[in-house]
Amino acid sequence: MIYVDTSVILAEILAEDLKPLSGFWDRPGIISSRLAQYESWVVIQQRGRDYHVRALEQLLMRFQFIELNPRVLARALEPFPIFVRTLDAMHLSSALFLQQQNVPVTLAAFDQRLVKAAAELGIPVLADLGG
Repeated sequence: MIYVDTSVILAEILAEDLKPLSGFWDRPGIISSRLAQYESWVVIQQRGRDYHVRALEQLLMRFQFIELNPRVLARALEPFPIFVRTLDAMHLSSALFLQQQNVPVTLAAFDQRLVKAAAELGIPVLADLGG
């Protein structure tokens, strides 16, 4: 499974300089926390452009989502090897939860602090994401 962080979703929708390689979204097993859905919607709604809304709806249809269950939330309260922001802690906790469920997961993120924290936690990081 490829666990996709919100940074990748927004890069795709907002056509930023960093965006996933062509064909990235065609891979099977794209998953994220329900948190990514909410984070993305908040940013897109702030932009107020209808074509971003449609693009986000279409993109999110490719995802499987895991909920922010009590185990995920409890892990987010524990220390991390490096400082991470609150929402990043929740994403890392979600990826760790998947690993604990014996789901092989690789992180896809443009946020380098998140990538570094994931690597230190033993979460593989997708090397060929794009840029």
